[in-house]
Amino acid sequence: MRQRGHADYIILVTFIILVAFGFMMLASASSDLGKTNFNNPYYYIEHQIMYGFSLGVVGFLIGLLVPYKFYKRYALLFLIATIALLVIVFVPHIGVSSGGAQRWINVGPLTVQPGEVTKLLFIMYLAAWLSSARKDRRTRTVTEGLIPFWVTTGLVAVLLLLEHSTSSVFIVLAGALTVYFAAGAKKFFLLATFVLGGLLVGAFILITPYRLARIDAYLNPSAQNVYGSGYQINQSLLTIGSGSLFGVGYGNSVSKRYLPARLDDAIFAIIAEEFGFIGSVAVVALFFTLVGRGLILAKKMSDPMGKSILVGFSTIIGVQVFLHIGSVSQLIPLTGVPLPFISYGGTALAVFMTMVGIMLNISKYV
Repeated sequence: MRQRGHADYIILVTFIILVAFGFMMLASASSDLGKTNFNNPYYYIEHQIMYGFSLGVVGFLIGLLVPYKFYKRYALLFLIATIALLVIVFVPHIGVSSGGAQRWINVGPLTVQPGEVTKLLFIMYLAAWLSSARKDRRTRTVTEGLIPFWVTTGLVAVLLLLEHSTSSVFIVLAGALTVYFAAGAKKFFLLATFVLGGLLVGAFILITPYRLARIDAYLNPSAQNVYGSGYQINQSLLTIGSGSLFGVGYGNSVSKRYLPARLDDAIFAIIAEEFGFIGSVAVVALFFTLVGRGLILAKKMSDPMGKSILVGFSTIIGVQVFLHIGSVSQLIPLTGVPLPFISYGGTALAVFMTMVGIMLNISKYV
């Protein structure tokens, strides 16, 4: 397939605005914490640039410049790397535990979150697997299609659940199912996968008290102990409500000092407080533009692998945005998921920047 044009300007411009806005919001949300914890109001910005943005630029440029077809030959390697990373988090002295979750590994000076890397590598694997010469059998037969899809996707989901990363399970499953559907899988396959996945995730939720506590806090947050399971969602709602229509102004958030996880899992609440309803809608519109443009390009794409990657990455970004905003605004039970391009977290930023680089590379061939 020959390159036909330039990278898509809509995706590029939207991406640049989101990353720039992310640094702006991180500066506002973290300055007092940096001053208190490290005597440096720019600590979190500097850390994000050094360990997230710098790696993200490398990933973005590789994704942009290397023809996406090149990755097809490494599909199996992507799957092996995905599973290996998810297993390594349980290795003593390498895996890092925090807040009861085992989601990180130490790589020299870096702390990597394999669950975020999974969103990139597993979608790349599925896109290559579903675009091979045996594509029709993998989307239409049980033995060569449905069962292998269940085994690989189920294994990834179980490992993520064992790491206490329920939100990542929903994101990865949504991306995987959408890619499988876009590749032409039978509707029965999708329905069966949805039911089986729902039963699996539901069982894990029922046997883990902290997950049940979050659902209980979602159903009746006002009845929860003000310092207990309902604290974070109540503080998020108070922070969002403080913004009213136009917000209190950039850098003027007062509620942030009482807001848990304000740099990552709840940063949208600070956006809503400082920029109000109008600013919040503008941010949602930017994400809608990025995701929508990716899906539009996927519809125009003739190559199965390029189409699957665009669909998968767009779904991953869109679902993660929904989970983040939905959880802090009580549309759904509270989940610990960063807002793409904006929340603090080096691994997530680097992964999403790499995704956009690959999306832009594919857009040259549409």
